[in-house]
Amino acid sequence: MDEKKRLLFIFNPYSGKAQVKNQLFDIVDVMVKADYEVTIYPTQRTGDGEEKVEREAGAYDLVVCCGGDGTLDEVVTGIMRRGKTQPLGYIPAGSTNDFATSLGIPKDMVKAAEAAVHGTEFLCDIGSFNQDYFVYVAAFGLFTAVSYKTSQEWKNVLGHAAYILEGMRSLHEIPSFLMEVRYGNIRLQDEFVFGMISNSTSVGGFKGMTGKDVLLDDGVFEVTLIRKPRNPIELNEIIASLVNLVDDTDMVYSFKTDEVQILSRDPVSWTLDGEFGGEHTEVWIKNLCQAVQIMVPDTGGALTIDGK
Repeated sequence: MDEKKRLLFIFNPYSGKAQVKNQLFDIVDVMVKADYEVTIYPTQRTGDGEEKVEREAGAYDLVVCCGGDGTLDEVVTGIMRRGKTQPLGYIPAGSTNDFATSLGIPKDMVKAAEAAVHGTEFLCDIGSFNQDYFVYVAAFGLFTAVSYKTSQEWKNVLGHAAYILEGMRSLHEIPSFLMEVRYGNIRLQDEFVFGMISNSTSVGGFKGMTGKDVLLDDGVFEVTLIRKPRNPIELNEIIASLVNLVDDTDMVYSFKTDEVQILSRDPVSWTLDGEFGGEHTEVWIKNLCQAVQIMVPDTGGALTIDGK
C-alpha cells in the first residue's frame, strides 16, 4: 500500500470575516479527496504561521495556507528561512488578497483549495528586505500605516472603504521623508511622501497601480516613489497620475529594478505585505527570482500577467 502524501493546512481563523470556519469541512474534504493526509493548524498569534512552517514543513509534501496577505507573508517567510523550497498552496480569506488576484487564484475558497492540490506550480519572485522577506509589496509613507492601524473588525465591516477613510482622516498631516535611493548606477535624492516596491498587479485592492506588463517571475520589482507636493498644482498632478494610472508627471518616479537601496536620515516606518515591517534608516531590497513554488490554477499554459 502506497504511503499517503502529507499536507499541512495552516489557517488564520480571524482573516476577513472569519468565513474559513464555515467552509473548513469543504476545504479539507477537497484535500482528502486528492489523497492527502491533512494536518490542520489554526494560527494562535502573529508570527505563529512562520514559526510552524520553519520548524515542521519539512515533514510534509505540500503546505497550504488560508488567510489574508499577512498570513501568506508569514508562511512564505517560514519557507524562505528554512532554506529549502517547497510547494505552497494559498486560499485567500482576507479583505484585499492582492497577491491571489495577481496569480489568478479564485476568491471562492473551495475552488482555491482545488487549485492548491490539483493546480500547477508557478515559480514566483520573492523580495528580501534587510533580514526579512515580503511576498508582493514593501512600502512607506502615505496610506501604508492604514492597513495595520485599522482594526480587523473595522476592515471586515467596511472593506476597502476602511483603508480610504482611515487615510483621509490623516491627510492634513502627511509626513515626508528626505531620502537617497540607489539602484543600478542611479542615485536619487529627494523628499518623498510615499514609496512602493512591488511584485503584483494589484495593491490595496486597486488594479493597475503598479504599472503595465507586470510579471511575477521576471526577477524585477516595479518601484513607485511620489515626491512631496509643494503646491496645489503639484498635488493635483499626483492625484491625476494615480487616478488615471498614467505616468506623465515629474512628481512620480517609476522604474523597474532587481535591487534597490534606500537611505534616510531619520527612521522610517515600513510595511511588508500590509503588516508593520519596523522602522529603518537603511533598507536593502533584493528580488529573489523564482524563489517560491506557488500552486496556481492549471490553465494549460504559462502564467502571463499584464497589469493593464
